[in-house]
Amino acid sequence: MNYEERDPYGMYKASSTSQTGPDARRGPGPHLMGADTLVGNDVYNRDSQDLGEIKEIMLDMRTGRVSYAVLSFGGFLGMGEKLFAVPWDALKLDTANKRFVLDVNRDRLETAPGFDKAHWPDMADATWEKGIHEYYGTKPHAFEQRV
Repeated sequence: MNYEERDPYGMYKASSTSQTGPDARRGPGPHLMGADTLVGNDVYNRDSQDLGEIKEIMLDMRTGRVSYAVLSFGGFLGMGEKLFAVPWDALKLDTANKRFVLDVNRDRLETAPGFDKAHWPDMADATWEKGIHEYYGTKPHAFEQRV
């Protein structure tokens, strides 16, 4: 499923007051998108292999930034699925196919640090955070003090 199909407010549809043609503005995206419309979006790799779907989006409440997307992979009908916290910066939006792309092959994802829905990691733990970012080749956002 993609963000246009999960759009309860119609924010990605062209409105009658917007311009028409190839440059028509279609709601707020893809530069600004509703978090709820992204949950359930498919994630593929560069080889067009299905890696799963986004189950949750984790916000850093100190900075107001998206830190991770929780990706589900494997299993059948929710049984045996494994969850992965993928750094947001490791995902790229593929607007042509209306899905996300994660530059990792299936074998590497199968061995990635993951968890099940009953045993979430402490994502605020600096050691855990460092390990996840090293695994996916990303850098954590520097803590920004909000005033």
